Amino acid sequence: MNSEPPGWRTATEGALYGPRGFYARQAPAAHFRTSVHASTLFAEAVARLLLRVDEALGHPEPLDLVDVGAGDGELLTGVLAALWDREAAGADVVARLRPVAVEHRERPARLDPAIGWQHELPGPGTLTGLLFANEWLDNVPVDVAEIDASGTPRLVLVEPDGTERPGPPVAGYDAAWLARWWPLAGAYEGARAEIGHPRDAAWARAAGALRRGVAVTVDYGHESAARPPFGTLTGFREGHECRPVPDGSCDLTSHVALDAVAAAAPGATTLLTQRSALRALGVTGRRPALSLATSDPTAYVRELSAAGEAAELLDPGGLGGFGWLVCEVRCACGLGAD
Repeated sequence: MNSEPPGWRTATEGALYGPRGFYARQAPAAHFRTSVHASTLFAEAVARLLLRVDEALGHPEPLDLVDVGAGDGELLTGVLAALWDREAAGADVVARLRPVAVEHRERPARLDPAIGWQHELPGPGTLTGLLFANEWLDNVPVDVAEIDASGTPRLVLVEPDGTERPGPPVAGYDAAWLARWWPLAGAYEGARAEIGHPRDAAWARAAGALRRGVAVTVDYGHESAARPPFGTLTGFREGHECRPVPDGSCDLTSHVALDAVAAAAPGATTLLTQRSALRALGVTGRRPALSLATSDPTAYVRELSAAGEAAELLDPGGLGGFGWLVCEVRCACGLGAD
């Protein structure tokens, strides 16, 4: 007897994180470009945020810095470099810093030995400092629901080649989450939703690792007033969007219901755009004065290049449109709302 294929959550788990999954075999940077890869200005902004957190916490020793979904450790490497550029002040923080990458993949051979590497999230209440997750939650697997001709939300089942078929009606906790955060009642046939409670739980665990400090998750997302009517599930391969196929050949990603994640998070939460957050952290995109081209052409070219990189990070139609969910646990870092 033929068994039914799994839903997208189970299929994605194996396709991304199984023994022959995408993240077991691939370097993420070869397939998609994040803010970390776009410019060193992003890591410099995270370094400034870390300094704010350190100040608010009273300069603890050790000071934790955890990057969840760290890829090849590029963000932590960039933050350390930015701190060393601050000379004495940065050296003091580095001396107390405990940087750790959390990632499914094996540790890169050339990573700075000062950076720890682990496969699991830190335990509850074990951190004092900053936990940062850049484009992590969009890769936490979720199921997909679709409205059938009778108006019933059904789980979408998927074959390894990406062929989909309708499954059983959505029930239990899945149905409760949809009713609260992404209601499909009254929607037309073919309307879809990604059932996001695994991401709520994942972020609650990650941010719950803080005893004191700040947790930030950064992702493309949406809120209840503007859910995408057909969902956002897609694939990425070699820098290009592609059909989502759960065979380990491509990344599988979907946008995050950030308001639902915020409701599950500990501490005080603020949701703002990357554009707003980075501006608050000193990334302006301001072009240098033309007079500098005459007085110091090298500095002019350097500052003009930085302005271009900043513009990409701040673009509201691109990277600047990411959501930043900031969770403060017995610590106020000073990032305000939009």
